[in-house]
Amino acid sequence: MPVKIFSASVVGIDAQLVEVEVDSSPGLFSLNIVGLPDKSVKESKERIAGAIKNSGLTPPSGKHKKIIINLAPADVKKEGPSYDLPIALGCILESKQAKFSPEKRLIVGEISLDGSIRHTSGVLSVAILAKKLGFKELIVPNVNAKEASVVGGINVIGAATLNDVIGHVTNLSPITPYAFSQQESENDTGDGDSLVHIKGQESAKRALFVAAAGGHNILMFGPPGSGKTILAKALSEILPPMALEESIEVARIHSSVGLIKDSYLSFKRPFRNPHHTTSAVAVIGGGVLPRPGEISLAHRGVLFMDELPEFARNVLEALRQPLEDGTVRISRAAGSIALPAKFMLVAAMNPCPCGNYGDNKLNCICSPISVIRYRKKISGPLLDRMDIQINVSRETPQDEAPKKPVNVEEMRRHITIAREIQAQRLSKADIYTNAEINFKNIDKYCILEPEAERMLQNAITAKNLSMRTYHKVKKLGRTMADLDGSEIIRENHIAEALAFRVNESMFSELA
Repeated sequence: MPVKIFSASVVGIDAQLVEVEVDSSPGLFSLNIVGLPDKSVKESKERIAGAIKNSGLTPPSGKHKKIIINLAPADVKKEGPSYDLPIALGCILESKQAKFSPEKRLIVGEISLDGSIRHTSGVLSVAILAKKLGFKELIVPNVNAKEASVVGGINVIGAATLNDVIGHVTNLSPITPYAFSQQESENDTGDGDSLVHIKGQESAKRALFVAAAGGHNILMFGPPGSGKTILAKALSEILPPMALEESIEVARIHSSVGLIKDSYLSFKRPFRNPHHTTSAVAVIGGGVLPRPGEISLAHRGVLFMDELPEFARNVLEALRQPLEDGTVRISRAAGSIALPAKFMLVAAMNPCPCGNYGDNKLNCICSPISVIRYRKKISGPLLDRMDIQINVSRETPQDEAPKKPVNVEEMRRHITIAREIQAQRLSKADIYTNAEINFKNIDKYCILEPEAERMLQNAITAKNLSMRTYHKVKKLGRTMADLDGSEIIRENHIAEALAFRVNESMFSELA
């Protein structure tokens, strides 16, 4: 009778149950792995033989048997070394070198030749699957135990070697389940005082304040040296920490690509800053076997794209659908997956290739056609998806007159309160921020006083703006009302939202 060990495969960010079946028959020794394995899975038989031998047991080659290992279901591509541990235990159990019950146990892990167990990617998704399917125990590498313990309701066993696992499953030396402690989780927000050291740029700081409170996208337009990059990096410091559900959601994505290694759950929002030479697959996600890209790794956090026009056109245009839907669907011959991508896009760009167009003191060396070509790299549909569009002018020492310093703690407190108001209001819609409100429920959550509605409609009609802009301004006004503690969106909120959203001087200079 074949023996069966339960393991899991991670496709995208979701785990799928895999049954590892081991059977043998008399004959000359051979060991074959079937069930659509890739090269790394096929090579596991060499790692497993060495690990079993160096753990003081008889390897499969020590017995004259034909051994076949089946990874079911057979229509799912198996990749990676995480099947090493379940295959090794299956061989040991089938050869009767140890007796234990594999029922209600799910096992993943890579094995070294000396029998030690290495880090495995996607363990958090595996733990969520194990709990969902009713497994009582999850055996993982010791370095993954902290990560997997986030999921309650299942015993997480962290093992350092193959002998440790054998001792545990045979009850000779049981391992105590790893206990998750939320107090030990990482909530580091850095120094948190970058805004204090940025001189001037009061309008830009106000825009960052509003963007952080409502999760809005923001485009900063200005000459080099005006502080666009440091303003964007300072934004991540004033964002409130994630809730537990958000943190687990983000950790699943990072775990699937191996970015979580022997660490506690982090409540700090991710900040991703891809270089402008990054490919579309790396930004959006994909590959032969689809994997998350930068926009998914920035989920619930910030994606900062500096020098926006320098990114490839296909990269920029691929952002349009994720910015609208909060998800990205990647279809390949190997399968199709949907990945979460609810992020704040913070972009920065210069007015022209040399950066001096429109400057009163420096001369621009770019020809008019090159300036037009440079700005047209940002398409109208992408620009329309930017909630806030601001000019960031170059400050001079004379502009840095002593002003009331920015109170970052007070700013964080107001942002946190605004986010809590939004979370409570939007809980039934299963969204967290005003930026996520869609056209179906915008009239329910964004109620304007008559004067504010009249001002907005007049602006939309006079400037011939799109309905998307109409909705964006309403959502910006809703965030400003939340910051002021107002239940209704007032005229001053819409006036400021229009000033942030409808920036006529940004792209109309060359018209």
